[in-house]
Amino acid sequence: MSSPVSDRMSPEERRAGASLASIFALRMLGLFLILPVFSVYAKTLPGGDNLALVGFALGAYGLTQAFFQIPYGIASDIWGRKLVIVIGLLIFALGSFVAAWAPDMNWIIVGRVLQGAGAISAAVTALAADLTREEHRTKVMAMIGSSIGLVFALSLVGAPLLYGWVGMGGIFSLTGILALAGIVLLLKAVPPAPAPNGHAKLPLRQVILDPDLFRLNVGIFVLHMVQMAMFVVLPHALVNHGGLTATAHWQVYLPAVLVSFAIMVPAIIAAERKDKMSPIFRGAIALLVVVQLGLLFFGQSLWTLALWLLLFFVAFNVLEATLPSLVSRTAPPTAKGAALGVYNTTQAIGLFVGGAGGGYLAQNFGDNAVFATCTGLVLIWLAVANSMNFPQRRVAAATQSV
Repeated sequence: MSSPVSDRMSPEERRAGASLASIFALRMLGLFLILPVFSVYAKTLPGGDNLALVGFALGAYGLTQAFFQIPYGIASDIWGRKLVIVIGLLIFALGSFVAAWAPDMNWIIVGRVLQGAGAISAAVTALAADLTREEHRTKVMAMIGSSIGLVFALSLVGAPLLYGWVGMGGIFSLTGILALAGIVLLLKAVPPAPAPNGHAKLPLRQVILDPDLFRLNVGIFVLHMVQMAMFVVLPHALVNHGGLTATAHWQVYLPAVLVSFAIMVPAIIAAERKDKMSPIFRGAIALLVVVQLGLLFFGQSLWTLALWLLLFFVAFNVLEATLPSLVSRTAPPTAKGAALGVYNTTQAIGLFVGGAGGGYLAQNFGDNAVFATCTGLVLIWLAVANSMNFPQRRVAAATQSV
């Protein structure tokens, strides 16, 4: 008589994964909704004609994220995950409303700094780990990673339309309202969190020096740096080379996003279920190199820009879904929280460097300097990834029989 072990997530695990991914996604809207239109909107504000300042405003979010990720994670160990997440979402909402009111670029930067100070990523991923069994943790981390790619794609489609309807102030206000909605979702939908047990010393040295985790942290840094740097200059490219006003950019983003998801989903399934993670992961990085080279040499028309955006979305969504999954599978069992804290901190640093660095390069050397620099950095990542050891796919015990 067989006694199969369930390979399925429990209803509580599915509810925890879906609700935490939704909270993560709502918070990421604060970053992504402004990307397609901010550099166009900034020109209407005092100081907004300085691309270096515009880039710093975009990246300031990531700077404060980098400072607060690990402290928030430690605080969640001591005082509880949900309390820390609520506080972070309140600070994020405050920053959103400050940015909505801001009369100039300096106040926009203040709002972005406050948004970034609501650094809940480590606490959310730690709570996800608390509420799921080991054999299903990778699935939940992939759900959270996929939610980032999905929100990014939807933001690029919806932001130009929202900008036309409610303006940038309305977009910032909406992100604040959604953060407050995330608090309601956390308290009503997420299963009860385990009681805090106090903070044990994080094995940061072990995590930072682990070669495979280091390679993954390099990856998330480069991915988000490239993302931010690209969108300092791409909205202008669509205006100047594509002849599209900011409110019409959805005409490029929408078909590119829909097609990219049709390509991305089979790739993720093959990576997770057919043990093809290594070629798909490395192939997505190589595709990023192709995109940057394409934008550098062949990005002077609407059709070519649309092609490179499509390919970028495919690569970004695959990598955004697989990177946190790989971190959770690669980290030592006693250091998963520390590994995710370092991972989220590195991601935030990439956001800041991409925004500030992309703005500086565009201001002083032109758009092509941004794409050339991104090409070089992604090539370095590809070389690093080629020496990675990929964790083996977990083999379920469900087929065992007595």
